[in-house]
Amino acid sequence: MKRFVVIGLGNFGSSAAEALHAQGHEVIAVDPKEEAVDRVAQHVTRAAVADGRSLEALERIGARGADAGIISTGDDITASILATLALKDLNVRDVVVKVISRDHARVMERVGATETVFPERDSAIGLASRLSGSAILNYVRLGTGFSIQEMAVRSEWVGKTLRELELRRRYGISVIALHDMLNDQILAAPDPDVVMKGSETLLVAGKDEDLARAAGDH
Repeated sequence: MKRFVVIGLGNFGSSAAEALHAQGHEVIAVDPKEEAVDRVAQHVTRAAVADGRSLEALERIGARGADAGIISTGDDITASILATLALKDLNVRDVVVKVISRDHARVMERVGATETVFPERDSAIGLASRLSGSAILNYVRLGTGFSIQEMAVRSEWVGKTLRELELRRRYGISVIALHDMLNDQILAAPDPDVVMKGSETLLVAGKDEDLARAAGDH
C-alpha cells in the first residue's frame, strides 16, 4: 500500500483521489474549500480543509514522506508552484501536476515536478487519433510523438503470425498484447508464432507516425 497526497479537489483531483483509494492505497485529500473536501471525505483515508501551498499545513496532515503527490489547482499557477515546492521539502518522492498549458508544464518541471499532465490536450489528441482512422480504437499518449494504441487487425494480416508480419522491422512498432474481442481476453507478450484472427486487436507502442502507417491511415 502506498501513501498519496492529493492537493486540489476539483473534477481531476477528486477523481484521482477516489480511484487511488479504491485501489487500496492511503490517500490524503486537501482543498481550501470545505464543500470540496466534504464531497470526497467518505472516499479517501483522510480529507482536510487546508492550504495546500503551506508546508506546515501539509506536514500537519501527514504528507511528509508520501510516495507521491498529485496537484490539481486549476489555473492558479502560483498555487501549483508553491504546493510542489512544499511537497518536495517534505520529501514526497514523486510530484505530478495537472497543468493548463505548455508554459505551465515548463515552469512546473523547472521547480521539480516529476511529471505534468494536461488532460484536455491529451484527450483531444486521443480523440483526433481515434477519429482520423477506423483502425485506431484506443489511444494512450506516452510523451511527445509516442503512444500506445489499440489497433484493429488489418484484413491482410488475418491468418498470418506476428513473426511473418515483422511489424517491428516494417513499421518500427512493438506489439505489447493481443485482445480477443469475442472472449474479452488479453494475451500479454504474445507468442510470435500466434496466428492473427479478425476478432482480435493489437496493443502496440511506438512513434505516432509509425503507428499510423501500420494502421493503414497513410
